[in-house]
Amino acid sequence: MRIQTIFLWVLRLIAAIILLQTLWFKFTAAPESVYIFSKIGMEPWGRIGSGIVELVASLLLLIPRTTGWGAALGLGTITGAIFFHLTTLGIEVMHDSGQLFYMAIVVWICCVILLIVYRRQVLSVLINRH
Repeated sequence: MRIQTIFLWVLRLIAAIILLQTLWFKFTAAPESVYIFSKIGMEPWGRIGSGIVELVASLLLLIPRTTGWGAALGLGTITGAIFFHLTTLGIEVMHDSGQLFYMAIVVWICCVILLIVYRRQVLSVLINRH
């Protein structure tokens, strides 16, 4: 296996694992999740909706034919999370020492790199539609 292939799989796994591990908190209405989405005025629909989007993005990231789409979806979702951290929530949420924010940054970086590498997957579908 080539180094590039391994590197891309590592990025896909990191992003997918981080996105997937937050689903438990969102779908079980954990106090941290309810607090976050209440503070930004999107509880419960934002919590559940973003959980569904993150689940889909994670699955798409792990399927080679759809990695570009997963990266695009993950990037959009995580950009929203970072936006709310920087504007409403703050870096540290409920004394987490910024852990959620820093994990969001890691996912964002992984998705940006993956979207650049797999951009032809997304562009080919968009170009072929016209």
